[in-house]
Amino acid sequence: MTPMNYRIFGRTGLRVSELCLGTMTFGEAWGFGAPSAEVKRMFDAFVEAGGNFFDTACNYQGGAAESQLGELMGNERERYVVASKYTMSMNPGDPNAWGNHRKNLRRSLEESLKRLKTDYIDLYQVHLWDHTLPVPELMAALDELVCAGKVLHVGASDTPAWVVAHANTWAITHGRNALSAIQIEYSLLERSVEQELIPMARAFELPILSWSPLGFGVLTGKFHGGASDSTRSEWLNGFLGPRADRVVPEVQAIARARGVSPAQIALAWVKSRGAQLFPIVGARTLSQLEDNMRSLDVQLEGDELSRLDSVSAPEATFPNKMWQNSAVIDGVLSGGTGARLSGWKRPT
Repeated sequence: MTPMNYRIFGRTGLRVSELCLGTMTFGEAWGFGAPSAEVKRMFDAFVEAGGNFFDTACNYQGGAAESQLGELMGNERERYVVASKYTMSMNPGDPNAWGNHRKNLRRSLEESLKRLKTDYIDLYQVHLWDHTLPVPELMAALDELVCAGKVLHVGASDTPAWVVAHANTWAITHGRNALSAIQIEYSLLERSVEQELIPMARAFELPILSWSPLGFGVLTGKFHGGASDSTRSEWLNGFLGPRADRVVPEVQAIARARGVSPAQIALAWVKSRGAQLFPIVGARTLSQLEDNMRSLDVQLEGDELSRLDSVSAPEATFPNKMWQNSAVIDGVLSGGTGARLSGWKRPT
C-alpha cells in the first residue's frame, strides 16, 4: 500500500493526509458502527499509513465518536488535525440545543473539547445550515472562537453556496476570520454540487471535504450484481434506483478490468477531481478501511474517467442548463464568434 502523501489544506497552512478518516462509525450507539477494539485497529492502521486527518461531530454515536477519538489520540494530540462539527441536537426536546446560533455553538464546542480531551479544534464546522440565523451573526460568533484560540479555523458543511459566499464576503470586508473549508456530499452518485458549490469553493480557494464518497456503500457494488431486494433498506432509497443502476455496473466493470475493488475506483474518481478535494473514508472494519486506503494506488486513465464522467453526468439546472443550449450560447450570446475567441471554452 502506498504511504499517504500530504497536502496544504487550502490557505490554512495545515499539512493534512490526502484521505481523511471519518469517525461516524466510532461506536455502536446508533445500531451500526464498530466496537472499541475495531476502532483502535482502524485508527492505528490509518496513522501507520500516514493518515493524520480526522473528521468527527458532536453528535456522532451520541458523542462516543469524539470520546473514542480523544482517547486514541492521547498525548499525541498535536500530531493530528481534527475537524469537528456542531448544529445537531444533543438534547431532544430542548429548542436551544440545536441550530447554528451562538448558545448552541458555545455549548457544543465546550462539550466537544471535553470529549476530545483537547483545548482546541483545528477545523470547527457548521454541520448543517438551519435557515434561521443571519449570516453576520454566525460569522461574528465563529470569529470569536478563533480569536479565543479554541478553534484554529472554521468551515461549513451542508450549506448552500450563497450562504458560504455571503459569509466569506462579509468576513473579509469586516476584518473577521472567514470560512476556511466546506464539506459536501460528493460522489459518482451525487454530482449536483458541481453546479454551484464546487465552483464557489474554487472561486474562494476553499478546500473541499467530500463525505460519503461511496454513496453510503452503494458504489461498492454490494447492492448490485445479484443482491436481493431484502438488502435494500428503506434509508437507502435516495441512493438506489435508475441512476445507481447505470453508474454502479460501470464502476464494477472498470474495477474488474483493473483487478481492484469498486470502492477503490469510486474513491480514485473523487480524488481525480482536484488537489483540494479530500475524501472522507469511513469503515466498520479494518479490512474495509484497508481496501479504501488502497485507492491511493489507483490512478484512473483518461478513457476510464470519460466513461465514469459520462455515465454519472448530472442533469443541469438553471441557469447552468442555458450553457448547454447552442442556440443561446453560440448564437445569441456570442453571435457565432465564441469558437474563435482565444482561451474561451463553452462550459459543459
